[in-house]
Amino acid sequence: MALEKTDGKGIQTPPSHLKGIIVHLGPGMILAGSIVGSGELIATTRTGAEANFSFLWLILLGCIVKVFTQIELARYAISSGKTTMVMLNEVPGPKIKGGNAIIWFWFVMFVATLAQQGGIVGGVGQALAISAPLTNDGKIYNEVLDNKVNLQVSKNLLSAYKDGRLPSSNKKLVETRAKINRLDGLVKSQGILALKGSNDAVVWATILTGVACILLVWGNFNFIEKFCLFLVCSFTLITIFNLIALQSKPEWAVTMKDLINGMSFGLPEVSDAVKASGKSPIGTALATFGIIGVGASELIAYPYWCLEKGYGKYIGENDDSESWIMRAKGWMKVMQFDAWLSMIVYTFCTIAFYLLGAAILGRTGMVPEGTEMIRTLSVMYEPVFGKSAQTIFLIGAFAVLFSTFFVAIAAQSRLFVDVTNLLGFHNLKDEATRHKRIKICNVLFAVISLLFFVFISKPVLLVLISGVMQALMLPLLGASVLYFRYKRTEKRLVSGKIWDLMLWLSFACFTIIGIYLVLTKLKII
Repeated sequence: MALEKTDGKGIQTPPSHLKGIIVHLGPGMILAGSIVGSGELIATTRTGAEANFSFLWLILLGCIVKVFTQIELARYAISSGKTTMVMLNEVPGPKIKGGNAIIWFWFVMFVATLAQQGGIVGGVGQALAISAPLTNDGKIYNEVLDNKVNLQVSKNLLSAYKDGRLPSSNKKLVETRAKINRLDGLVKSQGILALKGSNDAVVWATILTGVACILLVWGNFNFIEKFCLFLVCSFTLITIFNLIALQSKPEWAVTMKDLINGMSFGLPEVSDAVKASGKSPIGTALATFGIIGVGASELIAYPYWCLEKGYGKYIGENDDSESWIMRAKGWMKVMQFDAWLSMIVYTFCTIAFYLLGAAILGRTGMVPEGTEMIRTLSVMYEPVFGKSAQTIFLIGAFAVLFSTFFVAIAAQSRLFVDVTNLLGFHNLKDEATRHKRIKICNVLFAVISLLFFVFISKPVLLVLISGVMQALMLPLLGASVLYFRYKRTEKRLVSGKIWDLMLWLSFACFTIIGIYLVLTKLKII
C-alpha cells in the first residue's frame, strides 16, 4: 500500500544542484528530532557515566553502521511507493492472520516504544517541575533533591580527588569536605520533607501531553519538520559548545589518552561494587546501541517520512522507462543526501553527550536514574556554565525531549494505522480516512505513554527497556534489507559491491549485538 496513488500528476524532475537538493531535505531532520532526546540525552550519557570512555567506539559504530540500512529501506520504499510495514511483510516466512514474524514482533516493540515515550514525557515533566514548580511541596521537594544530588556530587568529587581520577590540591580537599559537612547537615534536617515527595512532574507531564496532542492533531508534515529542526539545533549547539569549553578546564578536559582508550575496541572494567549494585555497563551500552543514532523505530519510520515528503510521488510509478530510472536515481540522491546529513548531525550530538557523560558523570561516579535523572544530567553543564548550568540544561532538555516525544508519537501512529490496515483490522478507503485515524492514534498513544510514566516513575528504565527491544529488532531489519536488496529492489537502482559489503557488515553487527543481548539477559554469559 502506498501513501498516495501515483497517477503521474505529482511527478517532478529531481534537482541537479546543491541549492535544489537542500530545498527538498526534511525527513532526516525529523528523524534527528526523534533521536536526540531518548538515545542521546538519556541512554548515551548513562553509558558514559557507567563505562567512562571505554565504549566510544561502540557509540560511534552505532551511529554510522545503521545509516546503510536506513538508506536501503528508503530506496525500496520510494522506488516502489510501499510503506515499511508492507515491505517487511513481504519477507518470506510463515504468517499468522496475514502478518509474518517481523510484523508481530513489531507489536511487542511498539508497546516498549510507548513505554519509552513515557520515560521521555516524564523527563520533560521533571525538567519543568524543577524550573517551574507548581506547588509549595514541589518547591520544597526541589530544594531537598538539589541538596541531595549536590551532596552526592561532592562526595564523589572527594573520592575522585583521593583516587587520583581528578587533579586536586589541599585547598580543593578542604573546600569539598566543608561543603559535604554543610550539605550533609541540610539533607539530614530535611529527611522528613523528602518523604512527602511532589506530583509536580506528573502534572507538568500531563499538561505537556495535552499540548502535544493539540499540535499532533493540528500539525502536518511541514510543521513537524520545522518544529523539530528548531528544537534540535538549539540544544545541539549548546551541548557542542559545552564540550568545547570543557577543554579549558584541566580537571574535566577530554584528553587524547581518553579518546585512544575509547577507540581501542575494548570493554570497561566492572568493579565488584558496580556488580553488587546490579548495574551493567555492557548491558546499558547494548541497550543504548538499539536507540542511539537511528534506532529500530526510526529505521522503520524513515521511509514514511520520505513518502510524506513526496519522494515516491515525485518518482512516479515504474513504467520501465529510462526517464523513470533517471528520476528515481535523482530523487534517491536527494534522499541519500538527507540521510547522510542527518547522520552527521546526530553523530556529533551523540558523541558530545557521550563524552560529557564520561568526562563529568563518569569521573564523579554519578549515574542518572529515577526521579533525580534530570538533576544528575544537569551536572554535566556545571563546570562550564556554573550556577546557570541547571537553567540552561533545563531549557535544552525540554527542547530535545519534547521534540522526541512529539515526533515519536507521530511516527508510531502512522505505523500502527498502516500495520492494522495491512492485517485487515480496518480498511483505509482513502487518504482522508488515513489522516483521521492517525490523529486519533496520536491522542491515544500520547495518553498511554503518559500513563506508563505515572505508574512507572523511572524514565531511564523505560527508555532502556525500549532500547533492548529495538536492539533485538535490528537483526530482523538487517536481514530484511538484504532480502530487498537482492530480491525486490529494481536492479538498475542498486549500489555497488562496497555498499553491499556495508549492508552485510550492518547485518553482522546487528546480529552480534542481538545475540549477546539475549544471552546476557538470560544470564548465560
